[in-house]
Amino acid sequence: MARKTDGNSIPVPQRLLAAATRLFAEQGYGSTSVQEIVEAAGVTKGALYHYFGSKEDLLQEVYARVLRLQQERLDAFADADEPVERRLRAAAADVVVTTIDNLDDAAIFFRSMHHLSPEKNKQVRAERRRYHERFRALVEEGQRGGVFTAATPADLVVDYHFGSVHHLSTWYRPDGPLTPQQVADHLADLLLRALRP
Repeated sequence: MARKTDGNSIPVPQRLLAAATRLFAEQGYGSTSVQEIVEAAGVTKGALYHYFGSKEDLLQEVYARVLRLQQERLDAFADADEPVERRLRAAAADVVVTTIDNLDDAAIFFRSMHHLSPEKNKQVRAERRRYHERFRALVEEGQRGGVFTAATPADLVVDYHFGSVHHLSTWYRPDGPLTPQQVADHLADLLLRALRP
């Protein structure tokens, strides 16, 4: 499908997503109208419905685009020809940095995912599960090889790390004392220390 720009250099779908993300972050999903989104994006309702079937589709895409990026990056780390400890550390740090880089998206989603229909919620959960399973496979690979301790179940290790990641939007501030990479390095190091035999 061609992505028209309506005379603006930014394609319409990206303008709609940017406007929706900003408004959802400022006002909340439930308090943001379709009219406000299209006005902020400088397009018509027809344009919105051409690219997204509904406001709910916009909400789903806000999170899905970040998850797609993170999945692509995790797959690259997991498939790299490097020791499992290095691959896991890179993946653990990357999910922190990419979450911080898209903090509004993550915050919006965790605050608003209950607005998704059961079917869309199921789709998003399946995509998240796929990501977590690939991450867990790195932990399990290291445990089988004796690089990581098997004393703690891999599922618990993954939940521990992602619990930290999912709460970044509640405390991380761009003007705070730590850069995204510093936070990522600290959390990745904590994860690897927990896995040390």
